[in-house]
Amino acid sequence: MDQAASLFLVCLAAALLPGVGRLLRLPTSVAEILFGVALGKSLLDLDLGGQWLPFLAELGFLLLMFQAGMEIDFAMLKAQGRSRLAFQLVFFGATLGLACLASFFLGHGLFLALVLSTTSLGLVMTVLRETRLSRTPLGQTILVASTLADFLTLFGITFFVLWGRYGLTWRFIQPLPLFFGFGLVIWLARMWAWWHPEKAARLLLSEDAQEQGVRLCLALLFLFVAASELVDLEPVLGAFMGGCIISFVFREKGLLGSKISALGFGFLVPIFFIHVGMGFEASNVLGPGRPVFLLALLGCALVVKVLPGLLFPLWGLGLGDGLRAGLLLSSRLSLIVAAAAIGLQEGFLDPEMKDVIVLLALLTCFLGPLLFRLSLGRRTRARLALGAAED
Repeated sequence: MDQAASLFLVCLAAALLPGVGRLLRLPTSVAEILFGVALGKSLLDLDLGGQWLPFLAELGFLLLMFQAGMEIDFAMLKAQGRSRLAFQLVFFGATLGLACLASFFLGHGLFLALVLSTTSLGLVMTVLRETRLSRTPLGQTILVASTLADFLTLFGITFFVLWGRYGLTWRFIQPLPLFFGFGLVIWLARMWAWWHPEKAARLLLSEDAQEQGVRLCLALLFLFVAASELVDLEPVLGAFMGGCIISFVFREKGLLGSKISALGFGFLVPIFFIHVGMGFEASNVLGPGRPVFLLALLGCALVVKVLPGLLFPLWGLGLGDGLRAGLLLSSRLSLIVAAAAIGLQEGFLDPEMKDVIVLLALLTCFLGPLLFRLSLGRRTRARLALGAAED
C-alpha cells in the first residue's frame, strides 16, 4: 500500500476508534489492537510499507511510558504511613512470589513471573473514577498497589534484561550513574519549582503560545531515553523515569498533563496499539495445546492478584475488599504489552508466547473491571462512600 494511503488509513482509524469503542463498550486501546489485528497478519495481511509506522509506533510507546510515569502520585505514596507502605510492599511481594510459582508451574522462567506481576494503572484509575471510589480508602489502597506494581515490575524487567545480557558482571551495575542522575534532576527540579512557584504555575496552568511546558516534557523524555541507550538500558525505563520527574516536581499537573495526554493518546499511542495488533498472529494462539495453555495462564493471572487479597485483614482491612482489589488489579494492558515486546526483543519469549501474552492483556482488561463491578453491590458502594466521608 502507498505510504500516503496507509498513513491516511491509520490516522482515520485513530480518529474513529474511540467512538467505536464506546458503542461496543470496549476500552479504546482494545479497539485499536483489534483493528490492527484485522489489518495485520491474522486477517487482511496488508503491507502498509515504509518505515513511518514502526517509527511512530516506537515514539508512541515511549510517550505511553512517559505518561505512565506522570500518573505516579508521589504525594499519595508519601501520605501512606510506614505500616501501610510496608503492607503494600508485602502485598506486591506476595503477588510476585505467587507469580514465580505460577510461572514455573507453566514451564517458564522468572521473566513470565514479572509479566504476570504487572497491572494497568491507567485502567485501574479509570474504573475507580467511573465507580466513584477513587477517593475512598479502598480506592486509595488499590491506586497505591497499582502504582507500586507498575513501578517495581518495570524496574524488575529492566534488571532482568541486564542480567540476561551480561550476567552478574560490572555491567550489571552500569546504569547506576543514570539513577544518580535521575535523583539529581529530581532534586534540582524540585528546588527550582520551590524557589520559582510563579514560573512553575505558568508551565502548568497558563495558555502558552510557545507551548514551553510541552517542549520541556519532550526534552526530558528524550534526554532520559538517550541516557538509557548510553548505559544499555531499555529506552522504556528512561521514558518512564522522565514522566516520574514531571509527576514528582509538579504534584498538580493541570493543563500540562492534558496537553501531553492529547499529544500521546490523540495520535501517537493509538498508532502503537494498532501496530501491536498488526504483529499479532492468531495461528500462534490457536496451535496445538495453545488454547489450554492460554486458559491456564489466564487462571494464574487472576489467582496471583486475588490471593494476596487474603492479607488485607492482617492490616485491619476487609477480606471482601481485598478480593475486590485483586480482581481490579488483575487488569493488564499497556505495561504487559510493553513487557511482551521487550521479552521478544531480548529472546526471553518466542513469537507464539508474545502473542499469547497480548491476548491475555485483552482478556484481563475485560474480566478485571467486569468482575470488580459485579462484586460491588449497593450496600458495598454505600459502605465505601461512608468510609470516604468519614476520612
